[in-house]
Amino acid sequence: MGRVTPTVLVAGIDAAGGPAHPALAEALAGAGLVVGAARHLAAVPVPPGCVTVVLGPLAPALDRLAAAVAAGTPAVVLASGDPGFFGILRRLRAVGLPVRVLPAVSSVAAAFARAGLPWDGAAVVTAHGRDPRPALNACRALPAVAVLTAPGAGAAELGAGLAGWDRRLVVAEHLGTPDERVTWTTPAEAAATTWADPHVVLSLAPEAVAGSAGMRADDQPAAASAGGWALPESAYAHRDSMITKAEVRALAVARLRPRLGRLVWDVGAGSGSVGIECALLGAAVLAVERDPDAPIRANAARHGVDVRVVTGAAPAALAGLPDPDAVFVGGGGVDVLAAVADRRPPRVVVALAALDRVAPAVHLLRAAGYAVDGCQLAAARLADLPGGSLRLAATNPVVLLTGELPSARRKP
Repeated sequence: MGRVTPTVLVAGIDAAGGPAHPALAEALAGAGLVVGAARHLAAVPVPPGCVTVVLGPLAPALDRLAAAVAAGTPAVVLASGDPGFFGILRRLRAVGLPVRVLPAVSSVAAAFARAGLPWDGAAVVTAHGRDPRPALNACRALPAVAVLTAPGAGAAELGAGLAGWDRRLVVAEHLGTPDERVTWTTPAEAAATTWADPHVVLSLAPEAVAGSAGMRADDQPAAASAGGWALPESAYAHRDSMITKAEVRALAVARLRPRLGRLVWDVGAGSGSVGIECALLGAAVLAVERDPDAPIRANAARHGVDVRVVTGAAPAALAGLPDPDAVFVGGGGVDVLAAVADRRPPRVVVALAALDRVAPAVHLLRAAGYAVDGCQLAAARLADLPGGSLRLAATNPVVLLTGELPSARRKP
């Protein structure tokens, strides 16, 4: 018979403070190598004389584990909560280590439990070891989001970024330890507080605080509506047909590239149809509109998305808003477009009905460093005639410009 390759036991330390899996004590008793964070190594009975590796940089620990497997030495890895949930298991598998997993309660599950809230409709994102802006934008877009944080990308930074959004935060520090603290707070209070690491942040809209933000019927917490996008104008309240038509909206949304983790501005929003459809695709959306009676909020509520509305005239209303990933300019003149370009979003999409505005807009974007392309969209829709005949009814043509900023010229 061939030699059996030993597996690495990966054991979760319960984030809710529960006892370790019964099999862990037996595995530790026979282990020749135990790897884990200092707090985890201190929490379990590592036998005297057993070699331990305190996790810092992961590569040296992976090398030691690979050597232990090759030598037939039993090894144990200690991890927080469920090792397969934003944990070390992915890296162990990526380097080909054979593993056996003993999961425990994850920090996210424990945080929602401490808050007394269901979380089947929540999105889970991480700000650990990466740009924290996508995590922040997920909190802006969705009603219930759990964020795994890191030093410099935690509750204080998220709170500062959520100014203007109606959110409550739950900050769960040192879960499962004697120092555990769970705090309900506002974004402003969170931004002014120093928090202990590690901690988990729950970002909750009012419906999530009430416990009514459940899983969508299609089981997609952050995906396009089952009803799709490029919806007919009848899907929105609007005034005097002042709405981006479905054919133009379809291409505009495609060019804006909305997705979870991105922030889109809808400037001169009108009915808000473009921004709302970006929100349906998971983006956080800021709608800027001078008319305080514009039906944006009612339309957003109708479609079940959270769009933050800033009432005021651009370009002045753009000052102080968080930097966008993409901007749709549906109204305003060259001064508005210039103010948008000054903020250096990676993508700008402009809808123009007047031909005399096309060339100035193209020249402005090119002067600002954008690569510009565009097209005229002129749709003809089926319409009924008496006697059962059909005709084509033309819609007003619109020029759609797309400006793309090379990555080297974008804001860091």
